[in-house]
Amino acid sequence: MKEVRVGICGLGTVGGGTFNVLTRNAELIAGRAGCPIRISRVASRRQRDDFDLGEIPFSTDVFELVKADDVDVVVELIGGYDAARELVLAAIENGKHVVTANKALIAVHGNEIFEAAAKRGVIVAYEAGVAGGIPVIKSIREGMAANRIDWIAGIINGTGNYILTEMRAGREFGEVLKEAQDKGYAEADPTFDVEGIDAAHKLTILASSGFGVPLQFERAYTEGISNITPYDIAHAELLGYRIKHLGIARRRENGIELRVHPTLVPRSHLIAQVDGVLNAVLVDGDAVGQTMYYGPGAGDEATASAVIADIVDVARSVSHESQQRVPYLGFEPDALEDLDVLPMEDVQSAYYLRINALDRPGVLAKVASILSEHGINIESIMQKESELEDGRIPVIILTHTVQERQINRAIEDLEALSDVQEKVVRIRAENFN
Repeated sequence: MKEVRVGICGLGTVGGGTFNVLTRNAELIAGRAGCPIRISRVASRRQRDDFDLGEIPFSTDVFELVKADDVDVVVELIGGYDAARELVLAAIENGKHVVTANKALIAVHGNEIFEAAAKRGVIVAYEAGVAGGIPVIKSIREGMAANRIDWIAGIINGTGNYILTEMRAGREFGEVLKEAQDKGYAEADPTFDVEGIDAAHKLTILASSGFGVPLQFERAYTEGISNITPYDIAHAELLGYRIKHLGIARRRENGIELRVHPTLVPRSHLIAQVDGVLNAVLVDGDAVGQTMYYGPGAGDEATASAVIADIVDVARSVSHESQQRVPYLGFEPDALEDLDVLPMEDVQSAYYLRINALDRPGVLAKVASILSEHGINIESIMQKESELEDGRIPVIILTHTVQERQINRAIEDLEALSDVQEKVVRIRAENFN
């Protein structure tokens, strides 16, 4: 059996986890791969004092590693956009297979990378880029190959999920964010996590793998959770819903939806009960129906589990000199559909609205009249007793499913009322029926 030699680029959290698991479970992994897998080189900005590499050559030059004759598979774990793109393209040019955990790289540069890899005849694998240790890409590309996938929805950022979970106890966003940073769940600059950019990277990949469309991260809609309040979380609960920060991709007749935003989900649904830093992805196929994939979306050895699963797939092909088993996005390149990503105004959803109005006779009738004029039906309505400054009263409404342009125009008219003196709070809702 041909030995497969692995070069690890990046010895941070995931790189360290990959090194540890590959070393600890070497015999078991070889049995599953059908050949020995050996770490032949490691490259990183610095060498970690807590790692004993033994006789394995170490370099601070990752490009030296990708050119080495004793590396068959380059594992890219340095992160970021530009340097990682340059590294991966160099590895492909040198005839190396690539395994990466870099969702930003694949979401933004994946089309270019896959084209280069196809021309060079090498494999690029990226399971660890989406939902950490949860094998959702493999499930979509292989396990659901018989299905027309209609929609995908997921909690795909653990930081945001942790914050919203803790806010259910009445805590403010800023307080919980600081706690998440102190615990290492959030970065010093949390923008990618709390504003939905990280989730949009992952959703872009899920949508392409599920629908067979090119990667289109730049078309994804993103909305963060920094404006979510304990008040809205509590009142969503009273309506029977829980607020989650979801990535949603849905196939429509005229294109696909690709959006990340806070979302009301029925409390009875499994995904509403996924708390803390855990991730979960729902996939709806025409043959199998709804399936859900749940587990740790980050962490050293959890993510390393997915990295090594990709290395094993590559090793099976390399050691037996076979061709790529699964196309990069699950579809052959000539089968990809260039479907449009729909603008948010064309998206269909139900909506939670909170309107803080002056406590005057007829306010509720005016609100209902405006919604009716825009063809918006009300599922439930809750008018609270005066509990705000200046005698304002919160009117909380849950609508039926409508197009976003309808709700946008209705909100404009609501905010133009003299009785409404501040912005209307709007949160989308999904039932996943």
